Amino acid sequence: MNEMRPGPVPRQRATTQTADGLPRLKWTVEEFDALAEHGFFTEDDRVELIGGEFVPMSPKGNRHEVVRGELGRWISDHLPKDIKIYFEPGWRADPNNYFEPDIVIFPAQIGLENLSGPDILLIIEIAVSSLSFDLELKAKIYAGLGVREYWVVDAKTLETMVHLEPGAQGYGKVASVAPSETLAPLALPALTVSLGALKVG
Repeated sequence: MNEMRPGPVPRQRATTQTADGLPRLKWTVEEFDALAEHGFFTEDDRVELIGGEFVPMSPKGNRHEVVRGELGRWISDHLPKDIKIYFEPGWRADPNNYFEPDIVIFPAQIGLENLSGPDILLIIEIAVSSLSFDLELKAKIYAGLGVREYWVVDAKTLETMVHLEPGAQGYGKVASVAPSETLAPLALPALTVSLGALKVG
């Protein structure tokens, strides 16, 4: 009789648990990158890794693109030279979170690969169908990561929810700003913009 030799012991994969109470396999950013390198995702796939789970992003409609384009162009034209703006960058926030925010603003001396939450001066999400997701789960995660200021722009109404004072339980201060009012990031007070004045049709 042949002797049975034990094979390699499989690695115990960590799990997460969603609202339905069922466990989910937990993925890391490193594993996410490996899947992408091996062609698991296509160019049309829009996926974020949130708390170790793959989350499909909402399709981008024309209104979303117009608002992001006009707001991004205005900010780009008025930013100081020592500040960078990226559009939908692949931000590897920590081992379990990969995001593609609509707009990220941060100091030019810090590269995206080394960017931590507290380094970011402002994150902006343009929301249509993802409004509740951006205002609830994403706001809590960004706050926990230390992102100092977070705007969620309702693409339909141009109302902006400004989130400040990040903490482990979320943002301590949230204010609604009408499109007719002026917005300015705390870290860049000279960068003032009124969304109602943008040419978004």
